[in-house]
Amino acid sequence: MRSRSLWPYLLIAPTVAGGAFLLLYPLLKAALISFQHFRMGELIRGGAVFAGLANYRELLSGAEFWQVLLRTLGWTAINVVLIVALSTGVALMLVRLRPGLRLAVMSGLALAWATPVIAATTIFQWLFQSELGVVNWLLVTLGLDSFRGYTWFADGTATFAVLVVLVVWQSVPFAALTLYAGLTTIPAELYESARIDGGTGRQVFWKITVPILRQLFALITSLEVIWVAKCFPQIWVLSQGGPDGATTTLPVYAFKIARVLHRYDLGSAVAMLTVVILAIALISNLRRMVRS
Repeated sequence: MRSRSLWPYLLIAPTVAGGAFLLLYPLLKAALISFQHFRMGELIRGGAVFAGLANYRELLSGAEFWQVLLRTLGWTAINVVLIVALSTGVALMLVRLRPGLRLAVMSGLALAWATPVIAATTIFQWLFQSELGVVNWLLVTLGLDSFRGYTWFADGTATFAVLVVLVVWQSVPFAALTLYAGLTTIPAELYESARIDGGTGRQVFWKITVPILRQLFALITSLEVIWVAKCFPQIWVLSQGGPDGATTTLPVYAFKIARVLHRYDLGSAVAMLTVVILAIALISNLRRMVRS
């Protein structure tokens, strides 16, 4: 009887062990390197020397790290707010659409979600190209002549805005479809009772929908914070953190330090600080979600 109870755990043990190795080994290796003097020489010949907290002191004492951190927090906040708000609107729309139109919209969302990140980023490069881009052509057609030949990727604010549009476009499908699935679980009788009592659409949303789906909203927000904060390929392909560092977030900053300066120890320290910041934010959010 006892061996039978252990059998399911033995079956999943290889998968759990493999997953733990793939997840934990890079994290532990990065943590170790962040406490060492690890540069190009150590990468080639080995023999890294323990450096204690020197890398972290160097980071935290410099103004550049704090600028990148503030930019990352702003980048994450703007994207997550837009993603959650737009996803909620799309999910509420899906509930009210006719079955055929709902299927078409959901198919479009699924296709947008399935588009590879690099392919989507390249398409956005074409869309916002200065001379032949569709966006500039459309804006000029609408009478905004100031956008004729406008170079989006030469201005930090404009590049930041393009990246926000790209990340939000990539993120909304998952969040919207997840929220739509949650909305379908709410009994229709609750909405009917609220309307009979004279509740407005806004009151119904805040008094019924939000309380019932509170945990789902918290989970989606947590997942989107992770997705946006660690966003790297879109930023690197589109702008490489430029112009003048205007789109450099913590993951891009860590990569640039390791790739350009060959400071693998300092880059690992940035990565570990990113993990710690995300862990603190997410643990507090998940704890609140469990308590509610």
